[in-house]
Amino acid sequence: MPAPGTLPAPPSGAQAVHRALGLLNCFHDNGPDLSASELARRTGLSVSTAHRLARTLVATGFLDQDERTARYRLGPAVAELGQLTFHQRGLHLAGPELDRLAARTGATADLAIRSGPHAVILVGGSVLPSTGLGLRRPLHSTALGKVLLAWPSPADPPLDGPLDAYTPHTLTDPAALDAELARTRERGYALNDGESAPGVRTLAVPVLDRTPSARFALAVRATPARLPDEELPRALVHARACAAALTVLLLPPDQR
Repeated sequence: MPAPGTLPAPPSGAQAVHRALGLLNCFHDNGPDLSASELARRTGLSVSTAHRLARTLVATGFLDQDERTARYRLGPAVAELGQLTFHQRGLHLAGPELDRLAARTGATADLAIRSGPHAVILVGGSVLPSTGLGLRRPLHSTALGKVLLAWPSPADPPLDGPLDAYTPHTLTDPAALDAELARTRERGYALNDGESAPGVRTLAVPVLDRTPSARFALAVRATPARLPDEELPRALVHARACAAALTVLLLPPDQR
């Protein structure tokens, strides 16, 4: 039995790490603070295990706990690491390039990475000024996602599970998606024509590393009226020029 005021020993080994990361992932949706029982429900853990892990994360600064409600939120250690990785990846340098791309194309310009089955926008016009958060969208239904799937990292797992339909145009058949990814690689860019939401047209290109894999995906997004077929070649030229600049700007610090 631990002494009063001390934390109980957390579960040992990789399972404990996996469970702790699962708790942190519960806060991806930027929703309200969560109780131990809500964390348990979202992770499939027992309430006692979720509570024990959450208290360990509080002690290390990865979670905060409201003293009045006993509910949890992300802690300062997460914010600090987020800021560090943002700058280490050079993402603070990407904003001006995306602003120029948006001005030249009249479209919203965004930069995204892969996070599991989602494309997560880190910088660009889709990032909300109030929260600093960008869109988090399924890979198969977006041009950004198709780029990340077409030029995967060797460490990226294959896309698994059902392909949900968001509009009548969403590709939900794995064979059809594979064929679209092959076309994307062949032409060097991806298109989304109303596959994620009606009235949205997006063109995306890869920001490649030396592998080459898509370290990032770069997109311009507008309506079909603002990005008609005859405008696609011009938008593609500007997008590729921006991607080439970002290929250098987003290199690790020791390679810039």
